[in-house]
Amino acid sequence: MLEFPRWKYALIVLVVLLSALYALPNIYPSDPSVQLTPNRGFAIDDALLQRVNNSLKQAEITPLSVDKRNDSVLVRLPSLDAQSKANDALRSALREDYTVALNLASNVPEWLSNLGGKPIVRGLDLQGGVHFVMQVDQKAALDKRIDAYAEDLRVTLRDKRVRYESVERRPDNSMVVTLAAGEDADSARTVLTEAAANVATGAASGITYRTDGSRIIVTLPQAELAQVTADAVEQNINTLRNRINELGVAEPIIQRQGEDRVVVQLPGVQDTAAAKRMIGATATLEFRSVVDGDARDALASGSVPPEARIYYQRELGADGKPIPVLLNKRVLASGDQMVTAAVGADRNGLPAVDVTLNNAAGQRMFDFTSANVGKLMSVVYIERIPQVTIVDGKEVRSTKIIEDALAPTRIAGVFGKNFQTTGLEKTEAENLAKLLRAGSLAAPMDFVEERVVGPSLGKENVARGVMAVTYAFLFTLVFFMLYYRVFGIITSIALLLNLVIVAAVLSLFGATMTLPGFAGLALSIGLSVDANVLINERIREELRAGMPPKNAIAEGYIKASGTILDSNITGILAGVALFAFGSGPLKGFAITMVIGILASMFTAITVSRSMAVLVYGKRKKLKTIAI
Repeated sequence: MLEFPRWKYALIVLVVLLSALYALPNIYPSDPSVQLTPNRGFAIDDALLQRVNNSLKQAEITPLSVDKRNDSVLVRLPSLDAQSKANDALRSALREDYTVALNLASNVPEWLSNLGGKPIVRGLDLQGGVHFVMQVDQKAALDKRIDAYAEDLRVTLRDKRVRYESVERRPDNSMVVTLAAGEDADSARTVLTEAAANVATGAASGITYRTDGSRIIVTLPQAELAQVTADAVEQNINTLRNRINELGVAEPIIQRQGEDRVVVQLPGVQDTAAAKRMIGATATLEFRSVVDGDARDALASGSVPPEARIYYQRELGADGKPIPVLLNKRVLASGDQMVTAAVGADRNGLPAVDVTLNNAAGQRMFDFTSANVGKLMSVVYIERIPQVTIVDGKEVRSTKIIEDALAPTRIAGVFGKNFQTTGLEKTEAENLAKLLRAGSLAAPMDFVEERVVGPSLGKENVARGVMAVTYAFLFTLVFFMLYYRVFGIITSIALLLNLVIVAAVLSLFGATMTLPGFAGLALSIGLSVDANVLINERIREELRAGMPPKNAIAEGYIKASGTILDSNITGILAGVALFAFGSGPLKGFAITMVIGILASMFTAITVSRSMAVLVYGKRKKLKTIAI
């Protein structure tokens, strides 16, 4: 008999309501905008808003609104041309005091956003997005590795009680160890060679040690130097992927360009300021011991202890100037030796970062604190901020490096792998934890190109894609109504619901719609049409075989369901394979196709049958049906 359980009707109603709710944000277009975020030492205040309004007025730009948020200012603009002009004007006016980034401001109502509603993210080919080209500072990576080798030489000589005057680096990347008077150079060379043989592998094992009087010349193999610079780019690419995952950007494009450049494309990004800070910043921690002595006297006389370096504390002194402090050149532990990091709170309830080091760094920290209980240690917070300054109408790109020593703290006890870093503001603690979790950059990177891919081509692609889907739907609607009559109307309603469900799922899970995604959507519509044709033709066959109308409808759905499941499961498996082994556009196509297939199975088998039961199920003397 032609029956349909009530709980299935309730399920269909629930799916329809939720689909309509989460597809609704797509009718609210986003506004082109410019976002202003203060760099350290600057704030969001009324004076800034006045500067912004004056700059826009001078550039003859009328914004839709200038909204003040907790940590940024969002300037909404009526068009992309106005956005570009406002971006240039504000960068010139604010210079390096604020980060100026292009943005797309959502117009989704607050109540809908609170429910998790958001529009479908569109790719660069449909909506545009942010395009970065970044250059890896390979020299900095090389310097970092050679400094690490030099520090290993110092530690080895100290541990073996070999007196030395200095360990210096030459321009050709070799190192010179100058021994103290009376030390035997050959014996010292043997000590260094044996220590290197115990720990070195691969290219590092090719390090050569040559004596020259009271000096030892340490030369790194060229293969090692070349590998360091090559690995720096690859490690930075992996780190960028981790950092962008922290941002939640869907389907980013990150690829190498040439020897030392990386291309990053973020389609449909809603907060480019945060993306730029997270991608471009090089932030890490270094734990150093405090060297005894008066830093102010050393700064005034220029007589700094050879093992020390002068840093400045973040807190200002009573005279309003930064407080100098003498810290050891030797790094006890750093951010790239970290296993995990999380935002926490210290014993006073202030923001902090809970750090867990790897075994080697944890052991080194344990050994140091065990031997230096009661002495001082400081944390150095290093941040490398990319900046763009407008000079004479031209962009001048630079990098600002901030090295702040947090107030030295006394080592009250012994600790190793797990400890806490305090003295940070809430935002700094959150950003630092994200950066440390994402991994340390092997070398700093500078923005050499930054642009927003305009959606002019995207608009045409969207228009054509929507037109293709619309005409496909209309042609299907007309054909089904003429050929299958009432069941044609039922099929058309099921197809419309199929589109709404796909839009809702794509919006809810933040999938990126690209031009291949439109192809996947059109293919899913075709498969949905195919499923409904199978059902309708099976019902007609049962009617031609002399079966009563209600029985024919029931048998038609039952017998066609198996065939539909077989064919659609094959399509789903193909989509899963495309997603697993493909990349970029192929993944977008696969996601849309799989979602569309699942939605089409639900609408064709369940929704259309529920409507057929509503139309014909209550009729007691049904002799014919309009099919």
